[in-house]
Amino acid sequence: MQQQITQDNIKELMAEVLADAKRAGATAAEVDVHIETGFSATARMGEAETLEYHRDNDISITLYHGQRSGSVSTSDVRSASLAEAVAAALRVAKHTEEDPAAGLADAEQLNKAIPELAINFPWDISPQEVMAMVEHCDQLGLDADNNIVNSDGTSINNHQQLTGYANSHGFNHAYQSTNHSISSVLVAKADDQMQRDYYYYSARDAADLPSIEKVAELAAARTIQRLNPRSIKTGHVPVLFNAEMARSVINNFVSAIYGGAIYKQASFLIDALDKLVFPAWFNLQEQPHLAKGLGSRPFDSNGLLTYDKFFVEQGILKNYALSIYSGRKLQMPSTANSGGVQNLIVTPGELDFEALLAELGTGFLVTELAGQGVNTVTGDYSRGASGFWVEHGEIQYAVDEATIAGNLTDMLKNIRCVGNDVDRRGKILCPSMIVDGMMVAGSGGQE
Repeated sequence: MQQQITQDNIKELMAEVLADAKRAGATAAEVDVHIETGFSATARMGEAETLEYHRDNDISITLYHGQRSGSVSTSDVRSASLAEAVAAALRVAKHTEEDPAAGLADAEQLNKAIPELAINFPWDISPQEVMAMVEHCDQLGLDADNNIVNSDGTSINNHQQLTGYANSHGFNHAYQSTNHSISSVLVAKADDQMQRDYYYYSARDAADLPSIEKVAELAAARTIQRLNPRSIKTGHVPVLFNAEMARSVINNFVSAIYGGAIYKQASFLIDALDKLVFPAWFNLQEQPHLAKGLGSRPFDSNGLLTYDKFFVEQGILKNYALSIYSGRKLQMPSTANSGGVQNLIVTPGELDFEALLAELGTGFLVTELAGQGVNTVTGDYSRGASGFWVEHGEIQYAVDEATIAGNLTDMLKNIRCVGNDVDRRGKILCPSMIVDGMMVAGSGGQE
């Protein structure tokens, strides 16, 4: 089993852990297993640099002694090591405080058929073929423009995951999934100034990855476009977040609706259920069973079957993202979101990116964000930003070292519109969006 772990092996391993837990005297037990295998290849300056094989085992065991719980993690799948981990978890459980919210999902919540999802697409490619691809892609980027002077590396990753969850209520299931990605980072120079940018893509199915020619072309174009940045004046202007950066804004919102943030009173969205938090036309839906979705999974980390739901419908917050534990703390049912959200989809609008620029008129197009200046307790938002200044619907010049600021409560309600250019490279599928009235600070004086 140490050499080759299959989906059936995981179920056997989890059953072994649960049997050990029962013999040790645990009143309940659960085990969560994640095993990832694959390889990564990188090239720099057109030459092969690294080829790394990896295998990560993560086995998390939680045992209960009444309302007390103890957890232990291990990477060793040998029977003796698992038995030691079980004993250690039980020792911890016997010395922790009782917690009324602790425990497994109710047995009747788990007795459901587990769907088969289209998320497992092994890539039949050799490491040698991948090495040739990254070398070629990196060289194409370097050759794309005379201003491209360096490469920070091109990489391709080929990953396969085995995920399992079992508990003492009889739940024991596992599934396979894949994740493949390609990225290229380039450096351009004009006069004495250098700029860096990149392009990447991730997909369940390698057939959905763009060609290496397209990756090199986009990485080079983005990098060249960053040259000769200027400062902008400080003032309140509309901001167009491109799809990748808009996703980060939605992610800030998601962080504030997790059950842990709500029951700890650490969110600006406490008591916001059934209230308008976005414009009345805005919808945010979760679709956990989406074919090839990077966030798709059949069940959550508590073993609950995942299901479609709206978190935001017509601008109104309909659900918090709850696990069994956080749901009990809030006296609300779980939303099957233990371990995170799954394929959150912002309903797209009708405008393509060029039409969004025209809609923006004059303002700041943000293509990169830096820093951690987001406080989801108060909603205060302040981040470093780079991008482009736009006038009359057309990009005028690159902007570097600006700051955008506001409060998420206002930002979410001030979303003017979203485009149709949905970025599908993550668990949040989001198009570009325009947010009105943000403070943009630059070094070019004040309006």
